[in-house]
Amino acid sequence: GAVDRLRSFLSKHMAFKLYYSYGDLDYLKVLLLVEWLEVPVNLFTRINGRPREPIPSLKDNSSLVLDAEGLVLFSANEICRCLYECHHRERHQDRHQDIADGWLQWEFSQLKPAVYESVKVGVVTDRLKAHLAELNSHVKEYITGKTCGIADVVLFSTLYPVLVEESHLRKGVLCSDYSQLTSWFTRLLSRSSKALKEAFNYNGFKGFLDYFESLDNIAINKSHGPPDHEVVKVDGDNEEGKVSAEEREQCQHAWAASLDSLPLPAERNHPILPAAGKRNVLITSALPYVNNVPHLGNIIGCVLSADVFSRYCRLRNYNVLYICGTDEYGTATETKAIEEGLTPQQICDKYHTLHSQIYDWFNIDFDYFGRTTTPQQTEISQDIFWRLHRNGYITEDKVAQLRCGSCRRFLADRFVEGGCPHCQYDDARGDQCDKCGKLINATDLKNPRCKLCSSKPEVKTSDHLFLDLTKLQQGVTDWSKKSYTEGIWSNNAKLITTSWLRDGLKPRCITRDLRWGTPVPLDGFQDKVFYVWFDAPIGYLSITACYTKDWEQWWKNPDQVKLYQFMAKDNVPFHTVIFPCSLIGADDNYILLNNISATEYLNYEDGKFSKSRSVGVFGDSAHDTDIPADIYRFYLLYVRPETQDSAFSWADLVLKNNSELLNNLGNFINRSLMFLKNNFDSTVPPMDLTVEDFSLIALITRELKAYISSLEAQRIRDGIRFILNISRLGNAHIQANQPWKLIKGSADEKSRAGSLIGLCANITCLLSVMLQPYMPTVSSQIQQQLQAPKRCNVLLEGFVQFLIPGHKIGKPVPLFSKIENNKAQVLKETFQGKQQQTKIDGSVKVTEELLSKQANLVRTLKSSGNTSKEVIDVEVKKLIEMRKELGIATGSSKTKKKDK
Repeated sequence: GAVDRLRSFLSKHMAFKLYYSYGDLDYLKVLLLVEWLEVPVNLFTRINGRPREPIPSLKDNSSLVLDAEGLVLFSANEICRCLYECHHRERHQDRHQDIADGWLQWEFSQLKPAVYESVKVGVVTDRLKAHLAELNSHVKEYITGKTCGIADVVLFSTLYPVLVEESHLRKGVLCSDYSQLTSWFTRLLSRSSKALKEAFNYNGFKGFLDYFESLDNIAINKSHGPPDHEVVKVDGDNEEGKVSAEEREQCQHAWAASLDSLPLPAERNHPILPAAGKRNVLITSALPYVNNVPHLGNIIGCVLSADVFSRYCRLRNYNVLYICGTDEYGTATETKAIEEGLTPQQICDKYHTLHSQIYDWFNIDFDYFGRTTTPQQTEISQDIFWRLHRNGYITEDKVAQLRCGSCRRFLADRFVEGGCPHCQYDDARGDQCDKCGKLINATDLKNPRCKLCSSKPEVKTSDHLFLDLTKLQQGVTDWSKKSYTEGIWSNNAKLITTSWLRDGLKPRCITRDLRWGTPVPLDGFQDKVFYVWFDAPIGYLSITACYTKDWEQWWKNPDQVKLYQFMAKDNVPFHTVIFPCSLIGADDNYILLNNISATEYLNYEDGKFSKSRSVGVFGDSAHDTDIPADIYRFYLLYVRPETQDSAFSWADLVLKNNSELLNNLGNFINRSLMFLKNNFDSTVPPMDLTVEDFSLIALITRELKAYISSLEAQRIRDGIRFILNISRLGNAHIQANQPWKLIKGSADEKSRAGSLIGLCANITCLLSVMLQPYMPTVSSQIQQQLQAPKRCNVLLEGFVQFLIPGHKIGKPVPLFSKIENNKAQVLKETFQGKQQQTKIDGSVKVTEELLSKQANLVRTLKSSGNTSKEVIDVEVKKLIEMRKELGIATGSSKTKKKDK
């Protein structure tokens, strides 16, 4: 790679040549690298100007060039990365480097174009505001940790013309709350004087403006106020990148394609089975645990991310099966059942229904959403166990456990409470202390007590079965290297898996002394069940078996099927180490994952989601906010924690809704279709497209291809940005051509207005298709307004004219509504964590909010059609008691009649 070649060059004590221009922000990046990160200055010779000797492949618009005898780099971020890794070889292995690479890519593709656009038009655009808000939500002391890194260098340089005091844009930034970002910038600015003087040739901010003004086809608005309109003319030759004649020719060919020659969307007939000659894609999302109501972080971490990818695959006409379901066995279910006075099966029935209702509201489009408490789960789990046993991978050993004499049972970790050995907290669980957060062995608890009867348990030994991971280490190591080389693994999945394998695998217990679980079939162990970590991933197989009797065509067909799995990072080792070990040891031609997308964590505002403290938005309360599900989907995907933790923020959601959806995307679509309705009787007019139009189509095609590339690589967050880029291009094209003036002019001008608006209607059609994985309801609404043909719902790599002249559209209506800023504060206070019950004169007061939630729960269970009468009766009884209690607390003797 480039780093190795540069390192070899430098090892010969030679200095490479660095060609630069004063005032260039890219040159500032290199100088800051020297000043902040101690890259030796004697590594290179600086030459002001472009190379005199022609260099093959050198881009015409490259103002920063590194030349090291055959190795030529003209990307500033790549130059910085190579220099950094050459000098800080040990830091390259740091996990923060992967995060930094993500920021470098974001700076190049998103932030830098937005900064240049804002400098050009003389105002902080909505596009830049959105990026600043995103960066503000991430930056702490530094971008990727507690020390200054390459991401700080690159982002500081690009933001210099926006945040420096001399910039007329700074005022537009300070009026918004970017306190974290401006504090970070000011701190770094204080240590940048030497680099800034050199980069701008001692001319300060004026040095940057002089350089920027000299760039081809960029005129700077030097006024200190915003211009009348933010006009970014699309002429195919601006700073977004030149459009070649060849590109335009290719776009003309795609645009003119005959609709009859294009494919129709594949029929979705169940059961879906792999088909020869097709791309067969099997998608799973981590099985949500049944005893919890999922919060927004849970939803983006697995089911929503997988839903976007599955919808994208269907748009590409791949043969797709998306499987998920509730994980229902284990200690937590038994504990929850005891707390609520129900049986474990009743708890599972109740919460499976709740999960299904929540995912339906969020428009999660599973092919099948099942559960693990089925005969198929028992059959397949026991079959895999017997194969492992026959192949010599199951061992026996004794484990010291706490046993309750009164209950006559060994106690699983969560059935024991006592004093924490670390912080002395009296109510620590047998697996973890809720106060200090440290993990605990149940036998280490002080004064342990049985959670079921409060008796003091004794330490006894119990026989258990173990999966001998030591014997399977080489097999899973070889497989994982092959898988992440040939497939696509998120960086955190690679790092977590490598760490587990590097530390060495040891035998792992696969049985528990519980009653609620998959029974162990081996003699002498039939009073035990399988540990949930062993049989829960098998749920993917058993749920598929519930969907179709031919499930093995999906799970024992590695030559024809590719497996994609989505989850949060805490689930990674079970999917990349433990479960693959089970399948490798079973030796039954099972498919192993090819691609894995693991998110970091989504936090809530400045803290974490907490059901017990009512902090954050949970799936059963999202619909109470009157914000549509598609808005939640959009925002969660916009802030999807792909490379580092991110946060759900009400203020930011309002900003994204009002700027990106309402003012950008919604504005473009509505103004286009309303113009078509009002001036052309809702009929697409004849289109005589110009070179300028095809240059726009070429730029849109680039965004389309980048969208496809990102989603193929499961970079889901990036995909939504390419959609918004297209609507920005469309808005700029309308603003530059002003069809409202053309329509009042000559016949030629009216014809030009028709061509322009026909093109915009087709851009709208393309946007409706690209939006479908992210905002399916909005996508459907757009297509209804367009009366779009069915064929448009196959996503092609070219921009095709689906709305031909003469096509009649429907009635345009606005897609989005403004959310007032004060609503963000109201919602923040609503979900900031309130005591749901308070003591008044020794009695408990039930809030109206709790009562409403319980009533909704009863209605949900009744309408589901598959919840047992016993479960419903328990919840109805709770509702009646709550109504009575509320009546007493408020002094009202009137209570509502019993739900029937």
